[in-house]
Amino acid sequence: MTTYSPAEAAAESGFSIDTLRYYEREGILPRIERNAGGRRVYSDGDLWMLGFLRCLRDTGMSIEQLRRYGELSRDETTMPERVALLEEHAASIRARIAELDATLTRVEEKAEWYRGELRRTGDAAS
Repeated sequence: MTTYSPAEAAAESGFSIDTLRYYEREGILPRIERNAGGRRVYSDGDLWMLGFLRCLRDTGMSIEQLRRYGELSRDETTMPERVALLEEHAASIRARIAELDATLTRVEEKAEWYRGELRRTGDAAS
């Protein structure tokens, strides 16, 4: 089994070492194994979890929701609850995308209005 130091896990996940410790302390991550010297060692599974947490965090999932997901992920009987949590978050993402689409439309409309004004004033100056 490959193991990774905290610095390697931080580099691989994009989280800082402080964030890794925080996530472990808050129960977002499971307890990280330690080597004979007492230093944290991350497994491939831990890195996979960190990658998924990065994905969730990048989509705006709250720390509270991340904590809940972390707690649920340590119990195989909680798969229905994990599905519900992820579906709820997916719905939230879809709503944000719809809001951004509407905002993008407004920005594009305004840019088009300005282009029209430039054409109009450019034609009037000729």
